[in-house]
Amino acid sequence: MLHVATVHYKSPRWIEIQARHLRDHIAVPFQTWTSLEEIDPAYGVHFDHVIEQRGEHAGKLNHLAIEISGEAAEDDLIMFLDGDAFPIADPMPTITRGLANASMVAVRRSENLMEPQPHPCFTVTTVGTWRSLPGDWSAGFTWPGPRGGPRSDVGGNLLRTLELTKTPWVELLRSNRTNLDPIYFAIYGGILYHHGAGFRAGDPSGVHRTTQAPAPLRVPSIPGLGRVMAAVNGRRLRAWARRTQAGRIELSNEVFDEIQAGGSGWLAKLM
Repeated sequence: MLHVATVHYKSPRWIEIQARHLRDHIAVPFQTWTSLEEIDPAYGVHFDHVIEQRGEHAGKLNHLAIEISGEAAEDDLIMFLDGDAFPIADPMPTITRGLANASMVAVRRSENLMEPQPHPCFTVTTVGTWRSLPGDWSAGFTWPGPRGGPRSDVGGNLLRTLELTKTPWVELLRSNRTNLDPIYFAIYGGILYHHGAGFRAGDPSGVHRTTQAPAPLRVPSIPGLGRVMAAVNGRRLRAWARRTQAGRIELSNEVFDEIQAGGSGWLAKLM
């Protein structure tokens, strides 16, 4: 049995899309587990199990795994799936091949500032492996960021556990032929779509700030001008963030509308 753990928060916009793609592309028996914080409970009809939850994303995923482990067999599979992610092809051949040689198959978002850790937009392992590691989606363990300082994110502690236990895992990397954005609208391993930031507008990501933000104006070595130029650079960065994020949200909505309408035209643009 395959158990799919996915979290939806505040917005139901991805629920029917995700449910449809799971039905269309997964032929093995599976059950879906979710939480629907601040979402109409009527959407629960799209899932087999709806668990009441509060808290951060990583904690919710850990809790869903606890609930699944309470009734699943050791050799059952658990698939973690972001709410704005879904299969675009049958993932089982990739999963079966991967788990024949390793204990976990997971997306690694190397395009996102070279993140090294498994990402919960798509991770699959056995219930027994998750119990024995033990699995934990929390951030905490760090790695060097783009400017050398320590960085952590969801999946950080899971990465460290895999390292300490010498547990091998198969990395699924971005496979887009066309990139509408450096980190969003991603295809992984030819089997998964992850929209990215599907539940929030947010600010430009670290990738956008690192690769696309305007370079700061040089601060002249004139007494008193340092603070003035710092303020000017701050205003320029904020204006860039507002301008580019507005365009990014518009593009996100356009892609979402195409996905919601059905068909494969939207996917052909990325593959």
